[in-house]
Amino acid sequence: MSARMPVIFVSHGAPDALLNAPDAVASWRQIARQVAEPAAILVVSAHWEARQPTVSLANLPETIHDFSGFSPKLYSLEYCAPGAPALAERTMSLLSNAGLAAELHPSRGLDHGAWVPLSAMYPQAEVPVTQLSLIRNADPATHFELGRALAPLRDEGVLIIASGAITHNFSWLNWRADAESAPLPQAKIFTDWVANRLATQDISALLNYRSAPYGKDSHPTEDHFLPLFVALGAAMDDTPARYQPRFTYGSLSMDAYLWPVSAVQS
Repeated sequence: MSARMPVIFVSHGAPDALLNAPDAVASWRQIARQVAEPAAILVVSAHWEARQPTVSLANLPETIHDFSGFSPKLYSLEYCAPGAPALAERTMSLLSNAGLAAELHPSRGLDHGAWVPLSAMYPQAEVPVTQLSLIRNADPATHFELGRALAPLRDEGVLIIASGAITHNFSWLNWRADAESAPLPQAKIFTDWVANRLATQDISALLNYRSAPYGKDSHPTEDHFLPLFVALGAAMDDTPARYQPRFTYGSLSMDAYLWPVSAVQS
């Protein structure tokens, strides 16, 4: 049996992170260097929600440019990794066995929550990858259980990457903020609160994050925070290492986590 694979959460930031967030890109590359070469990758992104968990059977997932108003260069970027239909079937089986009705999608590609960090982490695009949706209108606890159901994949050479955001409030964005700008205090407070709760494995507090200081403000909608709970469930009580790239656009925390902390090479 292969060694157990870690679990990764990344804050993918704005779609232009590859062009304008060098600290985050460097962090994603550093994380990938800590991880043994996976047999395949399962990505859970904030940018795909479905009525029930849905996983893609695409043999050659297309690069979805699901954004507008950014540099034309972004629309020319492609991530041409092979798909992982066998992993999709295995994922559906695990979810079904856990009592979570699931579906297969014949052709769904990779949205920017997936291909942007993957472009930095695995730039050769040689590792097979498939994407799993979030569950529309489901709460953090449900997504935590979703992650628990996926945990056996870690013993099968599969790297689980959850891609979302520690903070995600459009009204907080400052598009003119540069790398030297101090982050919005509210965003910093919530980001550190999350880090402290993850470090102490305070799952109950995290599940009730909307009662935390600036929890509701950091996430007017929950979609970008839910991938963290999938990662937390799949981590099976491991403690993560925290990576702290600079905030982008004044309020987007770019924090990333790697479970377990022992995966980090000294």
